[in-house]
Amino acid sequence: MKTKLTLFAAAVVALSFTACKKNKEDGPRLVFKFQFDSTQARLNNVGQPSVIPAGNAAQTPMFNLLSGHYIELAPTAFTALGTGEVIYHAPEVNVSGGMFNTAIDHNKCTPVGNGQTFFSIPISEVNAGTYEWLRVSLAYQNYDIKYAFDNPLNPGQTLTATGTVASFIGYNTYIENYTIKNQSIAVNGPKLQGYWGFETTVFNTPFTTTGQAPPGAITVPNPLFNSSPIPAGSCVVTAAFTQPLVITGNETQDKVVTVSISINRSFEWKEEVEDGLYQPDAGEVPVDMGVRGMIPSWQ
Repeated sequence: MKTKLTLFAAAVVALSFTACKKNKEDGPRLVFKFQFDSTQARLNNVGQPSVIPAGNAAQTPMFNLLSGHYIELAPTAFTALGTGEVIYHAPEVNVSGGMFNTAIDHNKCTPVGNGQTFFSIPISEVNAGTYEWLRVSLAYQNYDIKYAFDNPLNPGQTLTATGTVASFIGYNTYIENYTIKNQSIAVNGPKLQGYWGFETTVFNTPFTTTGQAPPGAITVPNPLFNSSPIPAGSCVVTAAFTQPLVITGNETQDKVVTVSISINRSFEWKEEVEDGLYQPDAGEVPVDMGVRGMIPSWQ
């Protein structure tokens, strides 16, 4: 994850794509739905089982929303990024300054909940073929986490509560404003991968804070790192279909792809107090908010 973010920015510009190729909405569709799985294997960047580093701790969040901004069907493990069947590429904007020239337009992303459709396209607009792999670039997450804090009314007493995290895990995102849970945060500019906002309510008083995970910290599993690498700094998660997706062009019914996302201990932080509790008031901050694997299946 150490390569400059400009690599992915260049790649996505080259892959510019309009979702509605033919403006044809009739007939069977290829439908994509997210599923959030807390028990699915916890993987690292190269698709291998991952352990939590010493000095860190992690928890499985309660996912509310997730959005994707790029979908590609790859025939083989050697299909380079962008040379497969790119069926969706969400709007992006040009930005200046920093290490990047483009950004995901957050205002035009549509986050969805568990089991909901995040994209569909007429099958007639998808090239016939057999596709063994799926690539989905993720952009935005919203979930609830548990945290601990020192009771300001009784110092020394540790209380626990629930807060909401909005995290931006795409390669770069242009944000005008966003709502974490109830509170709106104005940004009006681009943010690097790993920007986050946190909201909670303590003694009936809302509290918000924002931060930035370290560069290269967001986990993006890609088991094809040798045969078809993904530029570091992106969030193009790659996985094999449980059985190859076959598009004949003669379909008479919808084909529904369930994209199961591993959220197994996906919220990770550096501990200042080694007790396994996330404690923001002790200086503990998130270091990884990436997803921990993907299993696509279809029917």
